[in-house]
Amino acid sequence: MEDEIKSFIHVWVAAITSLFYCYFIAAKIPNGKLRFLSLLPVFYLFILLPFKLSSFHLGAPTFFYLTWLANFKLLLFSFDQPPLSLSTKPTPSLLHFISIASLPIKIKQHPNSNPSQILKTKENPYLSPLILVCKALFFALVIRIYEYKTQLHPIVLLALYCCHTYLGLEIFLAIGASLARAFLGQELEPQFDEPYLSTSLQDFWGRRWNLMVTSILRPTVYNPIRSISTSILGRKWALLPAMLATFLVSGLMHEFIYFYLTGVSPTWEVTWFFVLHGICTAMEVVIKKVSMGRFQLHRAVSGPLTVGFVALTGYWLFFPQLIRNHVDDRAISEYSVLAIFVKNKVLLFN
Repeated sequence: MEDEIKSFIHVWVAAITSLFYCYFIAAKIPNGKLRFLSLLPVFYLFILLPFKLSSFHLGAPTFFYLTWLANFKLLLFSFDQPPLSLSTKPTPSLLHFISIASLPIKIKQHPNSNPSQILKTKENPYLSPLILVCKALFFALVIRIYEYKTQLHPIVLLALYCCHTYLGLEIFLAIGASLARAFLGQELEPQFDEPYLSTSLQDFWGRRWNLMVTSILRPTVYNPIRSISTSILGRKWALLPAMLATFLVSGLMHEFIYFYLTGVSPTWEVTWFFVLHGICTAMEVVIKKVSMGRFQLHRAVSGPLTVGFVALTGYWLFFPQLIRNHVDDRAISEYSVLAIFVKNKVLLFN
């Protein structure tokens, strides 16, 4: 455990040092191809760094933060696009640049808003922490239930996997956001918006699930493809290929994450999961456009259908590769290792 923590520190020191280079040197290079070329070593380094970590709970977030989010943000930075653009006013500080580049956060913007309007978004400052604590307790219960995994009905097991994925992601992303909020002192965009309340696939993927990924895929994949498609298909239907391309890229990035977690050759199941959802979401959009909103199920029906579809297709295509390679067991076992490590450290200081 100690060796893994040392490796984790080394990885992040290297990552932050690379971001110093981006801020002080690469930023001075004209944006476009030249800046992109100057950042290629950083892209490559951010792909390799997570492979120095073997634990699930340190390696997987690092891979997600650096290999996916940071690299995509730096790709936009190559062309002086937000969120890392240094041409915006006021110019982001080094701390802002490093935090936004390396963490799954997005600073909330309040265009044309006065302070009283901004305060309205903070009516109950204790609600979110309270909900997060409740979710953390429920997450602990989910981890505990894993001890009886072999005795559980497949439907209960599916619910367990779904809860583990959602709660684990939200809690770990919230930890990163809390660190950033403490350092930056600014309000951040939400990372999730209660995805279990989704009423459609478009609602689930576009407005509720892992919004940091949505916010980075939109400018890097969706907007360029939609812009290109507009001249061919027209504005009304250009969003369809853009949507499909976005889901495909998301699937490929998840495939890369699975390769990192399992160390086995890709099976493309998780890619097909996202391709399937891209097709279904596109069909949903077409139906809405053709029917002009007349065909709309009540949320009491559409909600369970949406969540059920995500869960069942996840059981079919999203989870199998992780289960076959015992990634879930490895993740659960790390909690015991962490508990022993903390206990030993506490005893050492007593």
